Amino acid sequence: MWGRGRILGLFLCASLPAFPAAAAPTSATTTVTVKASVVKPLVLTAKQDLDLGTIVLTNGTWSGVTISVSQAGVRSCASANVTCSGTAQAAKFNVVGTNNNSAQISAPNVTLVNQSDSTKTLVMTLSAPASIAIPNSGQPGVDFSVGGSITVSSTTAGGLYSGTMNVTVDYQ
Repeated sequence: MWGRGRILGLFLCASLPAFPAAAAPTSATTTVTVKASVVKPLVLTAKQDLDLGTIVLTNGTWSGVTISVSQAGVRSCASANVTCSGTAQAAKFNVVGTNNNSAQISAPNVTLVNQSDSTKTLVMTLSAPASIAIPNSGQPGVDFSVGGSITVSSTTAGGLYSGTMNVTVDYQ
């Protein structure tokens, strides 16, 4: 015999709407290549200082004469207001790193200070290659040169001017 509760439960179950079964989740997979390039640290060595030589100023009032040394070590001192003598040379550096890479070179301007009067300064604008190719791993590395220029006038104080050049190399 069916009791009232059973008939009511059976009736409720029969009247429930049918829901479609949920679709199975789909997934996508792909692959990519993973790489790591390991390089030796760059080693930078100074081989030669930059030297403009001796600059003799003429009498009179004049301004804006530029004296420079190219990366090739050639001095330019073409003015009737100055005479240059002595040996001029570009700075030389050697960089050692990993073969078939290139290094970016940074060489900011240098403040040269008069060694007799530290209130007198000149600014040297440096000329360096933007980058260099490293053709080998380890020694002998590759050499590069840095030149520079200063501007003098008839009011430039006499004396020895010197400063420190900060050259940095980084892998590109």
